[in-house]
Order: sequence, then structure tokens, then C-alpha cells
Amino acid sequence: MESQRILLIDDEIASRAPIAHFLRDLGYEVYEADQAESGLSMLMEHETDVVISDIRLAGMSGLELLQKIKAFAHETQVILYTAYGTIEDAVSAMRIGAENYLTKPVNLEELELMVKRAFEKCALIRETQLLRKQLQETKRFDRLVGNHPSMQEIFKIIEQVSPSSANVLIYGESGTGKELVGEAIHNMSSRSGGPFVKVNCAVFTETLLESELFGHERGAFTGAFSRKVGRFELADHGSLFLDDINVMPEVTQVKILRFLQEREFERVGGNKTLKVDVRVIAATNTPLQDEVRAKRFREDLYYRLNVIPISLPPLRERRTDIPLLIEHFVRKYSERNDKEVLGFEDDALALALSHNWPGNVRELENVVERAVIMARSPYVTPHELPELNVSQVPELAQPTFVGRNLADVEREAILQTLESVEGSTAKAAKKLGISQRKIQYKLREYRKASPINGSKEGGDA
Repeated sequence: MESQRILLIDDEIASRAPIAHFLRDLGYEVYEADQAESGLSMLMEHETDVVISDIRLAGMSGLELLQKIKAFAHETQVILYTAYGTIEDAVSAMRIGAENYLTKPVNLEELELMVKRAFEKCALIRETQLLRKQLQETKRFDRLVGNHPSMQEIFKIIEQVSPSSANVLIYGESGTGKELVGEAIHNMSSRSGGPFVKVNCAVFTETLLESELFGHERGAFTGAFSRKVGRFELADHGSLFLDDINVMPEVTQVKILRFLQEREFERVGGNKTLKVDVRVIAATNTPLQDEVRAKRFREDLYYRLNVIPISLPPLRERRTDIPLLIEHFVRKYSERNDKEVLGFEDDALALALSHNWPGNVRELENVVERAVIMARSPYVTPHELPELNVSQVPELAQPTFVGRNLADVEREAILQTLESVEGSTAKAAKKLGISQRKIQYKLREYRKASPINGSKEGGDA
């Protein structure tokens, strides 16, 4: 059981000692201070959940001490006692944030109960904070998975830019998760209570895309039998995600540019100017600079959209995330299909690590979904992965991978990477997306098992 620490502050040893002795007999770890200033120093030095203090102290009163504690350690529970108890003192103490209030002589049984309740409250606060944090993280990144440094950097960018109102342009190959990044930005912003509206520009013709975005009035074109509210209106006080912005027709580009500049538009076939509060998050699987140079995309619109650029790496550049993603998707589709699949066999995982994943995370998700459905045992085998073909990755297509256990594959990956960076564990860690400490730990393991040929354990280069 984790030690429960109490800070006891009283400038009278005759009063302090019996209480300290009583609390230690109950199993608590007790720190003692004879004045408020030294007590504050102890509180900052030790992780103490409960403070018990005399209200009458030399130099600083217990009420002043309580205010200082609550200023920098708000969750710390404070119990005050005094021989000069008054209703006014009690009310003041509780108003400032005291957990409880006692009068001298201290009733030890009453104190025991108060301390127990104070620690229970601390535990409840911690549990609530943890659940709240988990809920927030789930809401933010529940479908964005990755421990690779490139993904961790993207998570930091998302957290940094989400509170702003700046337009965001997300780059990445198909299947890398551009829409998930856009949704995470929305969920972490002040607009999270508003709608997150998505439009794929590639699936509409020029006329239909304009109508889809801005709406249209009745009779605006053949087939417009009634007024249609566009996606910009639907996204009011929220975010609009424009996917495949690179294929947007030039006429529509002009109208998007006007909205970004003026925050207003008209429905197709209408003359009433509408204003909405919408944050635009755009995505492209083609570098927009190339489209600008080819005169297919307006340069002024590009600069309006590219305020905050985010570039998503393809899965082949963050292979160390593959096991984590597989675990995530196995859990997801096992629950969805009411199956008890626990993961991939070593051979199946080695096969997945050797695949090039041209469709990125989306392809991996589809493969895992099929494998979970087809699995006949708690672990997916290579037989459930007919789509994977290691020959797609010449540099990794070594037949020695298949049939070998994962520990051997990991060892080879670490040693070959170390060799490629001349033995620097720091550089190898960065390339592999794991900690330098883990590499050093693995090297010690390998040495115990057998000598390591041709590898140099680098320092911190």
C-alpha cells in the first residue's frame, strides 16, 4: 500500500507530540514542523495529501497558512485545530477551504475519522482527475494512434493550434488519417460543442459542389425544387473539413477565398448575403504548391488555407507504430464482431511489419478487420493475411523474417540500425521510434545471451 503522508504543524511540542505519535500508530507517515514557514517548505518538498495545523502559530496564523497552501496545493486537505475556537474562526476556515475544524483538547478518535475522510477525498479527487483526463484524451485522440516521434510531434501541434481560430491545411497520402486530425483539432477547440461538418470535394461535380458548400435557392438550376442549406451554414459555430481540396474547381475556389476574407457568401441562385462563424480545416493528398505552380490552384487561396500546415507521415515511415495500430484495431473489431481475438501471432506480426502499406493506416485497418472476422483462434496467423506481400518492400523482403519469432526480428532491426548510424544509440532510437534507454537495455540482454559482432554501443551522439 502506498504510504499516506501527513504534515503536522504546531509550535507547542507538548501538543504536537501526542498527536504525531497517535497518527504514526495508525500507520501514517508523519512530518512535523514547529512553525508555518518550515511547514510550507516541507509541504513543497514532500508529496503530502493532508495537513493538520494549530490555528494559533507564531509569525503566521493557521488561516494565513491555509490560504497559502490552497494557493499552490489546492487539492491538499487541511484540518485546523485551536484552544481558542470561535464560530467566526470555524466559518473563516471552511470558507477558505479547510477540510475540517477541531478544538483543543483534540479528540483523537474524532481526528482519526477526519483524517480517514480526508485521504478518501484525496483518492476520489485523483480518480476523478484521472477519469476526466482519460475522457478528454479519448475524445481527442481516440482514433489517432501512434508512439512514433513523428506522430507525437503531430499530437503536440494539434494541442497547440486547436485553441486558435487559424485555418489548417493537412497534407498526407490517402489513408494516413487526415480527417481524424481535423476532427481532433475540432474536438480540442472551443468549437467542440458545435458541428464538425465534412465535405469531400472529389465526389461532386462543379455545380453540385458549389450547391453542397453554399446551398441553393429554389429554381437555381434544373432539379432545384426547394431551398437547400449548404455545409457552411450547417457548420455555423463549428468546423468545416474540406477534403481533397486540390481538385476543387476554380469557380468554387474564388467563392471559398471570398468567404475566408469576408466571412460571407450567397446561396447559388440567391442574392441574400449570409454570414456564419466557421473554421475551415482543409486536406490534400497532393502538395498544393505543385497545383499552384501548374496554375490549377489559386495562390492567394493557398496562402489563406496554409496558415497552419500539418504533414502526416505515411505508415511505411513509422513502422514501429504498426504493432500498436494492430492492437487498437484488433480490440475495435473484436468488440464490434463479438469475437475473442487477442492479437497477431509473431509470424503474422512480422509479415505485417514487412508490408509496404501503400494504403497506409486505412489499408491496415481493413486488413485487421478481415483477419479478425476470419480468425479461427485467439491469435491471427499468416493464413488470415493473404493480402500481404512482402515482395512489395525489396529492402525488407527477406525470407528470413517469415517463420522467425518477433524477438529475433527486433534484435536484427536494432543491430542493423545501430550499424547504419555507426553505433549511436541516440540516433538509432530516433530512427526506430523507441527510447535510447530501451536500446541500451536490449544491448545488455544481447550481450548476456551471446557476443554482439560488428556493433558499437554509442554514447549520446
